[in-house]
Amino acid sequence: MRFTSEQRLDDGVLEREFTLGEIPGTLWTPASASAPAPLILLGHPGGLHKMYPRLAGRARHSATEGFASATIELPGSGERPRWAAAEQARADLRRALEAGEPVDDEIIDALILPLVEKAVPEWQAALDALLSLPEIGGPVGYSGGVISIGIRLAVVEPRISAAVLFAGSFVPRAMFEEARQVTIPLHVLLQWDDEGNDRQAALDLFDAFGTKEKTLHANLGGHTGVPQFAGDAAAQFFTRHLK
Repeated sequence: MRFTSEQRLDDGVLEREFTLGEIPGTLWTPASASAPAPLILLGHPGGLHKMYPRLAGRARHSATEGFASATIELPGSGERPRWAAAEQARADLRRALEAGEPVDDEIIDALILPLVEKAVPEWQAALDALLSLPEIGGPVGYSGGVISIGIRLAVVEPRISAAVLFAGSFVPRAMFEEARQVTIPLHVLLQWDDEGNDRQAALDLFDAFGTKEKTLHANLGGHTGVPQFAGDAAAQFFTRHLK
């Protein structure tokens, strides 16, 4: 991990950009901490520059509770190299949506499964590097982003103790089986009127999660209309399970 920039935000949070090989990322740490801070990994749908305002807002909110937060760019997004199969899957998805046609399993699998296979090991490598920093401790939570990436991380990464997942992205059928293997506490956010999300599939996925501690927060509104109190409840969830 190599830090490439550093700035102190107006609330005292330290924001540092870094690279991990070819992967760019950002780390936010609280203004002051008497001990190594627990860490929240911030997922997103891709495009760090585009997502920066929302990611920074989430990180700064978490910092008030004493958490460090970090994120990395997804494979094939932002300034990272594209790969042909993913570009073709995105094109197929756009065509289906523009034509008002159902998005079939073949498109969803081609779009999501390779992304999960590439992204999860990168998140684990980032976690290795982040936990080696003296100002970062454990435990670790995962929040948001492509829900299938969150599911895989919850299954294969024992250092992640709890997760907040956002129901709002396409989920391959194979991920439902993985969801049954999830045992960590979950807090799932669902926007009831999300025009791009299959509500029933999201409910079925929540039902499939194998953990004995899972909570579903469903709110009226579209994809980006998550109310502030829902975010506050997610923060309280992490406070319970990571402190």
